[in-house]
Amino acid sequence: MTKQSKPESALVEITGLSHGGEGVGRIDSTAVFVPHAIPGDVGEVEIVHRRKNYFLGRLVNLKQSSPERIDPPCPHAPACGGCQLQHMSYAGQVSWKRLQVEEALRRIGGLEVEVAPVLRMSAPIHYRSRAQLPLGGSPGQVTMGFFRRGTHEIVDMQECMVQHPLMVKLAQAVRRTIADLRLPPYDEVRHRGIFRHAVIKASFSDETLMLVLVTRTESIPLQEEIVERLRREVPELVSIAHNINPTVTNVVYGERTKVIWGEPYIYEQIGGMRYAISPRSFFQVNPQQTKALYDEVRRLANLSGGELVLDLYCGTGTIGLYLAKRAGRIVGVETIPDAVSDAKYNAAINRVSSAEFIQGQAEAVVPDLVRRMGEIDVAIVDPPRKGCEEAVLKALAQADVGRIIYVSCNPATLARDLAYLRERGYTPGRVQPVDMFPWTSHVESVVLLSRRS
Repeated sequence: MTKQSKPESALVEITGLSHGGEGVGRIDSTAVFVPHAIPGDVGEVEIVHRRKNYFLGRLVNLKQSSPERIDPPCPHAPACGGCQLQHMSYAGQVSWKRLQVEEALRRIGGLEVEVAPVLRMSAPIHYRSRAQLPLGGSPGQVTMGFFRRGTHEIVDMQECMVQHPLMVKLAQAVRRTIADLRLPPYDEVRHRGIFRHAVIKASFSDETLMLVLVTRTESIPLQEEIVERLRREVPELVSIAHNINPTVTNVVYGERTKVIWGEPYIYEQIGGMRYAISPRSFFQVNPQQTKALYDEVRRLANLSGGELVLDLYCGTGTIGLYLAKRAGRIVGVETIPDAVSDAKYNAAINRVSSAEFIQGQAEAVVPDLVRRMGEIDVAIVDPPRKGCEEAVLKALAQADVGRIIYVSCNPATLARDLAYLRERGYTPGRVQPVDMFPWTSHVESVVLLSRRS
């Protein structure tokens, strides 16, 4: 019988944070990534996994605490994977997020660009307006919450300090209703059961709720009773939709969605504009910081009333419409047909007649717009985390767009794309980070690029 070797450990000083929020230190010359550790911590770290160029570690004994370390304000931390920085002060979080942007610009983009202090929240709690909650367990014993970090194990959520309180109220009602009716939640391993996710959306301005029940099955058993119970328990609920996702996948939504009760939209008010939110539409999850972000875009655009503004990756048209009263014309481009329909509806309810929305690939649409409309004064790009396709940036540069405003949710791809545009005649100005997601490792940024003469 062989004696089991003791896991290797070492005393490690944490000197940085990774883009995912793990503490970063070194064992000899090898980087080690340690969840739930922050710069200034010193502790015994056990090596959990060895990779070719780095280690993954686990903090087993904290010897010295960082000045920024706090007791997590959420009772579900550190098990819940929703927030990565519950153990770090808010001041420490925003300082690190600014540093994260600076380092990405310098290391990835080779750029020495000024990064402004982060636009932070005054009270970073109850800020989220959307949650995607997986369901598990068994009939009568339903679990619902967020996945444990790095797993698909559900941490049962009884409360949540970052969600709007009405969303927590509705989540508890959904859990009770499905459990009381002894309906089977989804079993991810066996691909059985019914209820996969409850997607909850809230309007902060109207204090109303939308629920999307995602099921494996074509129909919802006891649908009328479920609807009646939820309406009775949560009077703020104004819309219930059903999404059907029968495939073996980690993707939340299936292709088909239908409203089974109530209104097709809820509405959010941002800076005098009213936006419709449908069951499948994307909308920024933090309404208060969305206004701060859009105000910064409007400031950078510096419109005088006659400009042609191109809004790429426009989604439901929110940024372009926010600028519409100060622009001559807004043209939004989006690949998803449903989002384009929602954008047109948003223009209608805000009585904006100077905006048009086109469904298509941006790299194909931009040259045609130049031929049809002439010079594009300002282009706004707000791509997903993977950043802009090179063909989109190339099309903007070839169209000789005077100013480009880049809105980014990923410092790494922002740095890459700014470097590409700099090589093609654009000068990036000061980068403004915005804290859209307190207690997490994510940060939004916005920057103006001007065409060099």
